Amino acid sequence: MDSIEQFSYLLFLKRLDDAEKKREKQAILRQKAYEPQVENELRWSHWTKFKGEDALKHVRDQVFPVLREMGEEGSSFKQYMRNAEFKISKPGTLIEVCNLIDEMKISEQNQDVQGDLYEYLLSKLSVAGRNGQFRTPRHIIRMMVEMIDPKPTDRIGDLAAGTCGFLVNAYEHILEQYTSPDLLVDEKGQKHLVGDRLKPEERKFLQTDALTAYDNDSGMTMLRIGSMNLMLHGIQSPRFFYKDTLSKSFNDEKTLDVVLMNPPFKGKMDESDINTSFPAKVKKTELLFLHLILRVLDMGGRCAVIVPDGVLFGSSNAHKAIREKIIEENRLDGVVSMPSGVFKPYAGVSTAILIFTRGGTTDRIWFYDMDHDGFSLDDKRQPTPEQNDIPDVLRCWKHRFDTQFTAQRSQRLAELKTQIAPLKAERLRLQKEINRLMFENAIAPEDDEATRTALEVDQQKLTVLHDQMAPLQAEINQLNRQFWVEKAQVKANKYDLSASRYRQIEQDEVYYELPSVTTERLLKPAILILKHLYCSQSV
Repeated sequence: MDSIEQFSYLLFLKRLDDAEKKREKQAILRQKAYEPQVENELRWSHWTKFKGEDALKHVRDQVFPVLREMGEEGSSFKQYMRNAEFKISKPGTLIEVCNLIDEMKISEQNQDVQGDLYEYLLSKLSVAGRNGQFRTPRHIIRMMVEMIDPKPTDRIGDLAAGTCGFLVNAYEHILEQYTSPDLLVDEKGQKHLVGDRLKPEERKFLQTDALTAYDNDSGMTMLRIGSMNLMLHGIQSPRFFYKDTLSKSFNDEKTLDVVLMNPPFKGKMDESDINTSFPAKVKKTELLFLHLILRVLDMGGRCAVIVPDGVLFGSSNAHKAIREKIIEENRLDGVVSMPSGVFKPYAGVSTAILIFTRGGTTDRIWFYDMDHDGFSLDDKRQPTPEQNDIPDVLRCWKHRFDTQFTAQRSQRLAELKTQIAPLKAERLRLQKEINRLMFENAIAPEDDEATRTALEVDQQKLTVLHDQMAPLQAEINQLNRQFWVEKAQVKANKYDLSASRYRQIEQDEVYYELPSVTTERLLKPAILILKHLYCSQSV
């Protein structure tokens, strides 16, 4: 933990320098005077040129004392950094780590580095999931933020924030939506989220009151890393508080307009400290957090939250009660079922995203049964851009009420089924012929090349046919992933929200040989043997 914390301080200093360079570029882009926010002596690009001992002394005596005092008075960054210690004592170690950080080329990657740091920490300390904590992949966070589409005047919160990835992405989403197109992307393809179209009061609100995060990390590591993450993305006064939001000490009600989060699964709560506003018999944290979200959301507030699949279909009274509460007393807008490998290598748990609005009425529910997230679903999680449902999820969500969009998908689905129908018929014919030839080949004399050749030709034809059908079937499957379910149907199924319960999948006709043909083939070798024996005895 000490090592990861020291490493995060150096990363922060590096990214502070990168941010200063970016502000300089943005000033030029907007044709405004550049006003430095960080003194040159404190910048990474200045002191990393020193010799080892000089660099260590400069960071320890000049840079780190200033780092501890950064942030506005009252901000979580200032609060948690006051007791921070710089523990690197060897010049060689400092220089080696700085060189490695430079080699990472962080500024070119536009990544949540503090989040990656936490991910690395979990993997090395082997504690992933011990407290139900799983880092949310950034592409899943971005999808959820885009679906909720937070606005500059929204009060946005995460009640178990970790490294504040959700809030960082929500802030960047708002800036991107309010940046003029001619300023958004430069000639090198890099984004510049300047938010020039924001009103002064909106910009001020974003900086001071819009983003609120909580975490109960008593070691303060996550609170420091999360606060640094917010500051590095432009929030000068982070509001990231040390608080167990499920405890009796947290009594906020109707304080947020948007909740974006991935609460801990299977977390352990001291029963005596659970807030009395929750149902008495509910102990599972994934259920408690749903009750909490409904409490802190103001009327009309929106939420996107990741839940384990058990929340969707659990049969206990507590599971059914929270699903009923979300559907009957609020508006359940959507359910996105995600593949089970999203949280690998930490866990293979299947999860889903619930999207709902506080208050309102649920008439029908939009579902998307996601099969791929753009990465392999094994422990390696290698990029697989050709297998990625997320763009289609966002497209379908955006146009879910668009009758023309729905009609176009239905028409395309009908066209594909028409195209694939004769191919499926030909597949059945080939399977029947291959089945016959395999039998004939099994009982044929060794010198019967004709049967063997015919079998190989048909098997090759079947392989080619499968290759022709694959892209058509893949598109059919894609078009079937989005669907609507009426509330009455969900209610009749005890508010079960499993996509697999409602998704209609056409089963391909499977080839089966007629029993009479099978019987005939079973008898044929016996008849041949009897004939052979009879001929032998006659001779």
